[in-house]
Amino acid sequence: MPRYFIDIHDGTNLVRDHEGFDVPDLTAARAQAVRIMTRIAQGLSDPRERQDYVIAVRDAQGVVRLRLRLSYDIEPG
Repeated sequence: MPRYFIDIHDGTNLVRDHEGFDVPDLTAARAQAVRIMTRIAQGLSDPRERQDYVIAVRDAQGVVRLRLRLSYDIEPG
């Protein structure tokens, strides 16, 4: 099975995945990345400033195969 790595950038800090995970294909890696991004979104509180998150899914050769982006901003009405 191919190994993929999920790196998370929160606009300030980059957390690189050094362990990775084995899944059958890129579709399964994408599903894992979506689950992680969903957990990030569920954990957001009312920010005073905009928050941006990017998840990059890398293959075993280090090539970024896909990116997910989440921007969170509350503006007064």
